[in-house]
Amino acid sequence: MNYDWQAALVFTVSVIAISIIGKKVVFLPPEFQRLREINREQDKQKLAQDKYPPVVAQNNKIGLITNLLFFVLVVPFFVSMTAQPWYWVLLDIVAILMVYDFFYYLTHRFLFHGKGYLRRVHGLHHQARKPTHIDAFYVHPVETVIGIFLFMATIPLLALFMGEFHVITVIIAYQVFIQLNTINHTYVDLPGFGFRTLSWITAKHAVHHENMHKGNYATITLLYDRIFGTLD
Repeated sequence: MNYDWQAALVFTVSVIAISIIGKKVVFLPPEFQRLREINREQDKQKLAQDKYPPVVAQNNKIGLITNLLFFVLVVPFFVSMTAQPWYWVLLDIVAILMVYDFFYYLTHRFLFHGKGYLRRVHGLHHQARKPTHIDAFYVHPVETVIGIFLFMATIPLLALFMGEFHVITVIIAYQVFIQLNTINHTYVDLPGFGFRTLSWITAKHAVHHENMHKGNYATITLLYDRIFGTLD
């Protein structure tokens, strides 16, 4: 296990570039622009409330620090630039996301919706009964750290059994992890194959936000909710 700073640099630069370019490209279609304007208007109303700006600002700061630690302390040990077949890259992406989602499902169901301290922590996020884009960032810093840590821990855990991941694998898995956690809280109503599934998942997460007793605990897919009978 070596510290591959070059792979880590490629990962970090790629994540930043995708984030910047993606925000411009993804909203080019008119239907996406329409949804962005709907969410912007609702976000503006929420940010006008005194409670939102400080929580969102603190969450963004904590998230940035935690992600940077992931980029520097985790990624360099478990990624490489060695070429891999495309199907291995695809399988590795699916494995990372599904194992992470299993960890998150358990944490979300039994800790965030349990009876201890973390239920109160998660309660801040659940103040949003009808979530929109901004509510993905209206989160207690403890919950932010735990969420990122679960993804961070998935990489080395799987690497112990599967070996190092190609840098492209981790880039794509990380982007899906970040984007779906945000999109889950975004109003999405798009027709067409693929988008219908995304619209359904976001609608299910909106149901989850109605109170602290609803199901739909997973975040990448709702597979584990189907398996364990918590699909609401």
